[in-house]
Amino acid sequence: MTRFAIDAPTCLELLRRRPALPADHRLVAPAALKSDVLALLFAEVRSGALPEAVGRRELDRFAELSVRLLGDRVSRSRAWAIARDLGWDDPRPAEYLAVAVLQADALVTADPHLVEGARGRVPVVPLAELLALAD
Repeated sequence: MTRFAIDAPTCLELLRRRPALPADHRLVAPAALKSDVLALLFAEVRSGALPEAVGRRELDRFAELSVRLLGDRVSRSRAWAIARDLGWDDPRPAEYLAVAVLQADALVTADPHLVEGARGRVPVVPLAELLALAD
């Protein structure tokens, strides 16, 4: 089984593309993913980039996406340490790295901040690589 950690922008792309990932592949993310996806969708609706009905439909689809969300003491502690070690002012992005380090084989992101933070900690793969696994 291969486990992929995903960030919120990756999650939105998966919601929109709806790939059928093989059963032996799992998605993981920090519990913060719920709020981050909500914030991204809300921002798209508020900016006029996305009709509200579509945004709400995608939010509903998020509830159906099979992602293991983690927010335990160990992952929070690791996020703290990663943010401290990287000199980041905000530990929230480090939550994605912590979950990737602790629970995943790779991190799927295009975020340069996360890509840089992942260096030497966990492999980073592009979304295209994850999508290529779909049926």
